[in-house]
Amino acid sequence: MDIGFIGLGKMGFPMARRLIEAGHRLVAFDQRREAMAALAALGAEAAASPKDVADRVETVLASLPSLQASLEVATGADGVIAGQRVKRFVDLSTIGSRMAVRIHDLLSRRGIVQLDSPVSGGVGGAEKGTLAVMVSGPRAEFDALKPVLDVIGKVFFIGEKPGSAQTMKLANNFLSATAIVATSEAVVMGVKAGLDPAVMIEVINAGSGINSASRDKFPKSVLPRSFDFGFATGLMVKDVRLCLEEAKSLGLSLDVAEAVGKLWETVIAEMGAESDFTAAIQPIERRAGVVVGAKS
Repeated sequence: MDIGFIGLGKMGFPMARRLIEAGHRLVAFDQRREAMAALAALGAEAAASPKDVADRVETVLASLPSLQASLEVATGADGVIAGQRVKRFVDLSTIGSRMAVRIHDLLSRRGIVQLDSPVSGGVGGAEKGTLAVMVSGPRAEFDALKPVLDVIGKVFFIGEKPGSAQTMKLANNFLSATAIVATSEAVVMGVKAGLDPAVMIEVINAGSGINSASRDKFPKSVLPRSFDFGFATGLMVKDVRLCLEEAKSLGLSLDVAEAVGKLWETVIAEMGAESDFTAAIQPIERRAGVVVGAKS
């Protein structure tokens, strides 16, 4: 299939690469020339703008870092909405249900179908093609595009209501955000009491406390002190804020989510938006006066 792909960041580039490797013709755009050159070397065709992509293919996928970027790429003056050939826009970004509905409504006026399709699984999942791919949109369009999305991960149809996949993604990322800070607090408590953090993680992973942070993030990025799991603190904070906004729009008061949100605001203030999200343990360590990691 002829596919457009916009946004060749840490997540977008490996997804685009996998589509090329699966035999799809890819027309790509990214503002960074080096990313474009690297993908072109793998067989992609370079485009000059989102509109240029949408002038050349019927199906456009996008993986973008912010709500504003998704809105501009989809509906801006030189965006997908201005393309002459495009029929469907698949947004792989996490932008929240309200922005997804806004983009859906704007595109529909031009007869362009939006499939909301946020992904979960990090850079490793994008590299391996094992992402969780959550999709909402017209069922017939989903069925037609599922073979394409199967290339990047396990695909789930959430429903036809615009924005439904975003709600699913925010629920998922709230749990992920909670797991890393809750596990950090638990391990910091143990280290303060004199426990070996590596042994703690082994016990947690053999017991009822196992979670995505103890299973993956701590062994790979926290205990070795590399803090390189591949997902930025700024993106995690964006997702947590969106989750809280979603809850508020639904008239909900989520006490745990509010507490988790406050923790992540501390993390981004102290560690910066560009830090890896596994560095969330460091403010907790500083307050406790301990360091979690391999013993010297």
